[in-house]
Amino acid sequence: MKYIKYIVLTLTMVFMSCDTDEFLNPLPDSVVVEESFFQTDADVEAGIIGIYDALQGVNENTETNIGDANRGVQFEHLLTEHRTDNTRNATLEGSKSDFHRYVVDANNVESEDYYASMYEVIFRANNMFRFVELADANNQARYTAEIKFLRAYAYFKLVRLFGDVPLVTEVLLPDDKEALFTRVSTALIYDQIIQDLQEAVNVLDNTYKARASRAAAQGILAKVYMSLPTPDYAAAKSLCEDIISSGQFSLQDNFTDVFYNELNDEIIFAIQYAFGNQLESQSFSSEFTSFVRQGREDGQNIVNDNLVADFAAFGGNRGEQSFINYGSSIEVIKYLPEGSDITVSPPTYGDNARDAGNDYIALRYADVLLMHVEATIGTGTSTTDAGALQSFQMIRDRAFPETAPNSVSSVSKDELLVERRVELAFENQRWFDLLRFGVANEVLSAHSDEMGYVFTGRDLLLPIPAREINLSDGLLTQNPGY
Repeated sequence: MKYIKYIVLTLTMVFMSCDTDEFLNPLPDSVVVEESFFQTDADVEAGIIGIYDALQGVNENTETNIGDANRGVQFEHLLTEHRTDNTRNATLEGSKSDFHRYVVDANNVESEDYYASMYEVIFRANNMFRFVELADANNQARYTAEIKFLRAYAYFKLVRLFGDVPLVTEVLLPDDKEALFTRVSTALIYDQIIQDLQEAVNVLDNTYKARASRAAAQGILAKVYMSLPTPDYAAAKSLCEDIISSGQFSLQDNFTDVFYNELNDEIIFAIQYAFGNQLESQSFSSEFTSFVRQGREDGQNIVNDNLVADFAAFGGNRGEQSFINYGSSIEVIKYLPEGSDITVSPPTYGDNARDAGNDYIALRYADVLLMHVEATIGTGTSTTDAGALQSFQMIRDRAFPETAPNSVSSVSKDELLVERRVELAFENQRWFDLLRFGVANEVLSAHSDEMGYVFTGRDLLLPIPAREINLSDGLLTQNPGY
């Protein structure tokens, strides 16, 4: 997706920059805004691809100065997995180790980068609305829906991690500081997310897996409905059932194929990377190594013992396909860089581990099946619904093939939470699951006590970056406790 930058360089485009770019346009020199560029349908589509480019982010090994480049989703494991009982950093050094110990402050550069990255997505989306009418008439509705899906996706990340945030739905002038920096209630943010995703559901089809699709919008919207302060489980259940009944998705027989047979039948939405291409690759695969160091700042996502215990009790064959125990470190193996061989001692990771091509899986069918169970349980504590039990059993049968069919007569909410943990470990879902299930305080307080950390209620939200507050001249307020 980085090819849009080559288009920009080739055509020597003019870029927009302003004093408040750091907030809604953190990388103004990477955003095409010169109106003369957009002449054809292909130009508009290239601009839309540029929104995905912002999600993809810049490989940390390509551009090491975090002030010059946003990482997109490449830092997401720090803000999610590391803040749960799943994983931690291998050391206590540097700002990347702040997350697992709950000591993130308003100056943390990775949190700041993620915030800026999601607003980069939003800025590019808002900007592209200005040019949709230049596309072919029969593509305009689809392009608009695709842009709205991407904006909603970014806002859904922001509202769950930072709480009330500025809601900006159009390109604003630099002096519109009140609109740029006024925090809006989560209720209004969710209203906008739902509105955008509903349009995507109504307009898009399932042509793509690495771009917005109807099923992707349905799956994300189902999760949105269950994340509301007053969840709409019926709407979520209906959306999950529509994806299931479409017959267009299925579980991979082999769990490993989910991650190494990319864009397979289980994938609903993925953010793509390309191996060996500095402008298209990602760095997180190499940074999950520790026993044989491969990354620039490796030793991330080291697996906690209590997760290993859950895998032993409930994971079936997923444990051996999700992590490996080297004695001195327990490492994630869902995203091994190309050319890796962990069967030899010491393990090897190919010739170019830092320019990995593993896709970021944003939504897969197994997640939808488990959301179907969650929505069916709703406000209750368990379910005996036949459809939900079938969805749950499909996940269990793949994990425990020796005893399949693994029939179940009921599924409790506690059982479901554990199942989601071992099925989706290291896919940046656990944090949001704990929030949605209403057990984050309980689980993370117990985890902190066990690990010697200090977790408080303030840690349910990340701090608003100090840089943004400074840019706003005080209009942007801070979350409590920071």
